[in-house]
Amino acid sequence: MATKIMIVDDDKNICELISIYLSKEGFETVKVYDGNAAIEKFSEVSPSLVVLDLMLPGVDGYTVCKHIRKISNVPIIMLTAKSETLDKVLGLELGADDYIVKPFDPKELVARVKAVLRRYAPAPGEDEKKIVYPGIVINMTEYKLKLNGRDIEVPPKEFELLYFLASHPNQVFTREQLLEQVWGYDYFGDSRTVDVHIKRLREKLPPNDVWSLKTVWGVGYKFEVKGIETK
Repeated sequence: MATKIMIVDDDKNICELISIYLSKEGFETVKVYDGNAAIEKFSEVSPSLVVLDLMLPGVDGYTVCKHIRKISNVPIIMLTAKSETLDKVLGLELGADDYIVKPFDPKELVARVKAVLRRYAPAPGEDEKKIVYPGIVINMTEYKLKLNGRDIEVPPKEFELLYFLASHPNQVFTREQLLEQVWGYDYFGDSRTVDVHIKRLREKLPPNDVWSLKTVWGVGYKFEVKGIETK
């Protein structure tokens, strides 16, 4: 069964262009042209990924993104005609995993779709990848996070950032290193993307007596674990 991508943009020509390029790569596409329809259609079609324009008539893309995040962790790639950092940061804070600014190369968008899906879905038969510290279990194979026995809903990119940092306890990484390791490919975003995702992780994961997400001022971030020496 083909992987289903929902494309949400009020410009039908852009929807069609994206659909053509994705279809050539074997994806099934569903085109939606306004925010209200996107909210209604999402539960109906259950896509594996959403390409979402932010500037929609009526219900805008921010509202659609927020709605999707309340019910699903499906990856979201934002489309925006604006290049201001504020728009990108707001979209990321609401739960989007990536963004691309119009005008864009459709081939780049397809590459980002593939990259996000590749990270979100482990290969069949892959050995379980799990990190366990007191009070927290980070299961990369199933993309599941447990905090004190409770399931915590975390968007894919936040999850991957946490997993990477927790895989290297007490090791400090710059924002640029985290962009390269977690976002991968030739990411065209800015380093504030990392700050946004760290902020959202901290809101979900208050520090305990053993581990915490720490800022190393002037350098970057680390997953600090007491009692473990840095290699």
